[in-house]
Amino acid sequence: MKKVCVITGGGSGMGLATARLMGKDHTIIICGRSVNKLENAVNDLRNEGIDIYAVACDVSDSISVEKLAAYAKEKGPVVAVIHAAGMSPHMGSAKQIMEVNALGTIHINNTFYKVIEKGGCIIDVSSMSAYLTPKIIMPVGLYKLSVNDPELFMKKIMKRVNLFPKKVRAGVAYGISKHFVIWFAKQDAARFGNKDARVLSVSPGNFETPMGELEKEEADAYTKYCAIKRFGHVEEIASLFAYCASGSAGYLTGVDILCDGGLVASGVNPLKKNGR
Repeated sequence: MKKVCVITGGGSGMGLATARLMGKDHTIIICGRSVNKLENAVNDLRNEGIDIYAVACDVSDSISVEKLAAYAKEKGPVVAVIHAAGMSPHMGSAKQIMEVNALGTIHINNTFYKVIEKGGCIIDVSSMSAYLTPKIIMPVGLYKLSVNDPELFMKKIMKRVNLFPKKVRAGVAYGISKHFVIWFAKQDAARFGNKDARVLSVSPGNFETPMGELEKEEADAYTKYCAIKRFGHVEEIASLFAYCASGSAGYLTGVDILCDGGLVASGVNPLKKNGR
């Protein structure tokens, strides 16, 4: 049986590009809330000779994630999980964003820990927003609750988010949720190491994706601060995901990789109108 790579949010953008690349030597399983939205991706990749399947999965629902993991295991040994599903501030409420981005990561890691093969790797996708959001608003002290009591974690974290004015809550929730993803992947490295498996996070900057298109006007204002003055191509981040998940990166775990064209390195301050 071919080795299996699971890609959440794999129907478009960087997830689809990763499916195309990983599909050269893996059975691919992509998932989204609706299988119908994944049909075009499945048909296109099957026409390219890729062994690919689509599964409906809501990552914020633990039972849904368990069904995804069980399905993946039936298809073969699960050696890679690229958790790219997520919501931006333009896609939902603060609560929805936190449930998908933060709680979804908890569910993916906890569930796939049970089925990941020796030498396997989970990549949790964060965002450069984790670096750009002011650290003072990050409720890091609450993050540890996620390990043993995700429900209490969500209750406490949303109580903190709701202290902010309603008009900025979605943005605050996004920044906190992506910062949490980095923390959760790092603290999970030891657990996965017990199975001779790895977990890490990748924080993309602005990429040419459908989600990126929703934020293009706002994101364009920051391109001038990048060392590489353009949006990233999805093939570039897909190559990074594929390498990190491969045996060639077998000593890489418990770390976040920032892939943003040098924006964070510029020292840009999103709270100032001129960026400085």
